[in-house]
Amino acid sequence: MTALTPPATAAHAAPPARTARLWRGRPEDAPWVRPAFLGLLVVTTALYLWNLSASGYANSFYSAAVQAGGESWKAFFFGSLDAANAITVDKPPAALWPMALSVRLFGLGSWQILLPEVLMGVGTVAVLYAAVRRRFGAGAGLIAGTVLALTPVAALMFRFNNPDALLALLMTVAVYGVLRALERAEGAVKWLVLAGVAFGFAFLTKTLQAFLILPPLALVYAVCAPARPLRRLGQLGLAGLALIVSGGWWVALVELWPAASRPYVGGSQNNSFLELTFGYNGLGRINGNEVGSVGGGGRGGGQGGGWGETGVLRMFNDSVGGQISWLLPAALLLLLAGLVVTRRAPRTDTARAAFLVWGGALLMTMGVFSFMAGIFHEYYTVALAPYLAALIGMGAAVLWEERTRFAASAGLAAAVGVTAWWGWTLLGRTPDYLPWLRWTVLVAGAVAALGLLVAGRVDRRLGLAAAGLGLAAGLAGPFAYTLETLSTGHQGSIVTAGPSGAGFGGRGPGGGGPRMDGGDGGRNGGTQPPNGFPGGGQAPGGQPQGGQMQPPNGQPQGGQMQPPGGQSQGGQSQPSTGRTGQAPTGQTPGGFGERGGTGGGGGMGGLLNGASVGAEAKAKLLQDADAYTWAAAAVGAQNAASYQLATEKPVMAIGGFNGSDPSPTLAQFKRYVAEGKIHYFIGSGGGGTEGGMGGTGGTGGPGGGAGSSSEISAWVQENFTAVTVGSATFYDLTGEK
Repeated sequence: MTALTPPATAAHAAPPARTARLWRGRPEDAPWVRPAFLGLLVVTTALYLWNLSASGYANSFYSAAVQAGGESWKAFFFGSLDAANAITVDKPPAALWPMALSVRLFGLGSWQILLPEVLMGVGTVAVLYAAVRRRFGAGAGLIAGTVLALTPVAALMFRFNNPDALLALLMTVAVYGVLRALERAEGAVKWLVLAGVAFGFAFLTKTLQAFLILPPLALVYAVCAPARPLRRLGQLGLAGLALIVSGGWWVALVELWPAASRPYVGGSQNNSFLELTFGYNGLGRINGNEVGSVGGGGRGGGQGGGWGETGVLRMFNDSVGGQISWLLPAALLLLLAGLVVTRRAPRTDTARAAFLVWGGALLMTMGVFSFMAGIFHEYYTVALAPYLAALIGMGAAVLWEERTRFAASAGLAAAVGVTAWWGWTLLGRTPDYLPWLRWTVLVAGAVAALGLLVAGRVDRRLGLAAAGLGLAAGLAGPFAYTLETLSTGHQGSIVTAGPSGAGFGGRGPGGGGPRMDGGDGGRNGGTQPPNGFPGGGQAPGGQPQGGQMQPPNGQPQGGQMQPPGGQSQGGQSQPSTGRTGQAPTGQTPGGFGERGGTGGGGGMGGLLNGASVGAEAKAKLLQDADAYTWAAAAVGAQNAASYQLATEKPVMAIGGFNGSDPSPTLAQFKRYVAEGKIHYFIGSGGGGTEGGMGGTGGTGGPGGGAGSSSEISAWVQENFTAVTVGSATFYDLTGEK
C-alpha cells in the first residue's frame, strides 16, 4: 500500500501541473506570454461569435449543400446541392465537410453551419501566432495574430460559409510546415509532408487557388534549407507526393465513378471535375474565358471582364481597399526592411527565409488577384490576410531590435506614417461613417511616427509608448470596420466587409468591381448592375443589357414581371427590387442586402441569392414530399436552395449555380417527370421575386453555356398548368394540362 502512495500522489498532481503549464506556457517564457496568447484567442472567439446568427444561412448555395450532406453520406462525399444528388456545388467539397458534420450532429441552423467557420478563424490566428513567434518572439506573434483577427475581410469570411475560411487556415498551416522544415535538416520531412497534406486538402477546398503560393515556398526551401541539394530535392519530392495523395484521392474517385450513379459536377459543361478545375475554376479565372460564368468571360486589355479593371493598384481601389489594404503598404515596406536587415545572413538563416516565405506568398497571391480577368470578388482577399499580418509582426520585431540605428527607426516611423495616411484615405471613402476617426488616425499616426523616429532611439519606454500609439492608430480603422462587419448580417453570393460603400462598387486607382448596388453600397437594396449586367455592354449570347436581364423564356425582368406562360402572379405583375429598396410581396427587403450581400433574395434574377419562401409555398412543397425524389425543381441553385432550406427536402437545381450547366438535359428531365420523381416546377419570373428563374439567358444561362434550363422551362410551360402560390408560380408535374 505504502509503495503505491507516491505514484498515486503524482497522478493526482499531474492535472494541476498540466493546467499550470497550459496557463504558464514554456518555462523560458515571460509570465505574460501565454496569458496574452490565450487572451487573444478568447477575444477573437468572442468577437467572431457575437451576433453570429444575424447572417442566417449566409450563402444559401453552400448551406443547401451542407443540409444535403447532413442527410445523405453520398451528398456529403460529392458535395451535392441536394440529398437526392442531382448536381454538386461548383467547388470540391472539403469546405462543406466540417459544416455538414456539425449539421448532422446538431441539426440544421445558422449556428450549426457558421460555428465551424469561426473555429477555423480562431485556428488560423493560433497557427499564425505559432509560426511567427518561433523566430521573432511572442510580441511579434501577438501583433500578427491581432492584425489578422481585426482585418475586416477576415472578420467577414471567418463568420461566413464560403470555402475561403478553410482555405486561409490550410494555407497558414502549409506555411508553418515549411518554416518548421527550414529550421533543421533532421526532422524536416515530417513538416514538409504536413505542408503537402495541407496543400492537398486546400486543393479539395478551392482547387487551383491552393497552389498560388506553392512556387515561392518550394523555391525558398530548395535554396535555403540546411540539407544537401539532392536531399532537399528528395524532401520536396516527398512533400509533392503527400500533396498528390491528399488532394488526388477524391478526384480519382470522382473521375472513375460511373457518371450515371453520381451527381453531375456543377460548374462544368461536360460533367468532369478536371474540366471544372482547369476551366471555370482554373485558367478561366485568369484569362476571363469562363464558359457558363455570370460575366461571360473577360474583355482583355486590362479591363477584367465584368469584374473591375485589373492592374497593380487593384488591391487599393475603392472596391477592395477597405477589405484588406489597411496595413498592406506597411507590410510591403516591412518586407523590404526585413530583407535589407538580413541581407548578410547565411544562406540557411531562418529569419530571412521567413521573410521570403511570407513575402513570396503575399506577392504571388496579390499579383494573381490584381491581374486576373475572370470572376473576382472582394472577399477573395482574405487569402492575403495571414501573409500580410505575419509581415507586420515580423518586420516590426526586427526593426524594433535595431531601433537605435537611424535607418531602423526611420523604417518604423515610415511604416506607421504611411499606415496612418492610408487609413485616413480609406476612411475618407466612407465620409459619413465615424467622421472623427479619420483625423484621429492621421494625427495619432503622425505623433507616433515622430516618436519612433526620435524617442525610440533614446528611451525604451518612450519608444514603447510611441510604438503602441502607432499600432493603435494603424488598427483603429480596420477595427472599426470589423465591428461594423460583426454587427451586420451578410447573405448571398457577393458580400463585403465594413460600412455601406466600403466595397462592391466605386472607382479608385485601378478601377472598382462590378457595381450592382444601385450606387449605395447595397444598403438600399439595388439589384441591377451597370447597364443591367456585370461589365455593361452586351450580354453573352447576344442578350441586351440595357437595364434588363432575361429569364430563360426570354421575358424581361424589369418593370412588368411575367412568369412563364405569361400569367401574372396573383393577378398583378410583381416589380423587381430594382434600385428603390422595395421588395415584392413576400420578399425580404434588401435586394443586394446588407453590405453587398443579397439580403432577401433574387438579386439578378435569383442568381446571387435565393427567394424568401412564404408559408403557403412551404406547405405546398411539404405536402406528400416523401413520395417524390425531389419535392420540386427550380432554375438556378440559389432559388432551389431557398426552398430546400425552408423544407429540408431535396429540390433540384436545374443548371447549377448560374442555370447554365447542361444538367439535367431536357430528355433527362422528361424521364424524371414520367417516373414521378419531381412534384413541382417552381417557375416565377426573376428579379428578386420568390422562385426567380435564375437569371438565365436564352441559351441556358448568362454565361452563354450549353445549359438546357430554357428548354426545360419552355416544355413545362407548354405541358403543365401554372398555379400561383403566394408570389411564386408552381407547376404540378404530376398532372398535364
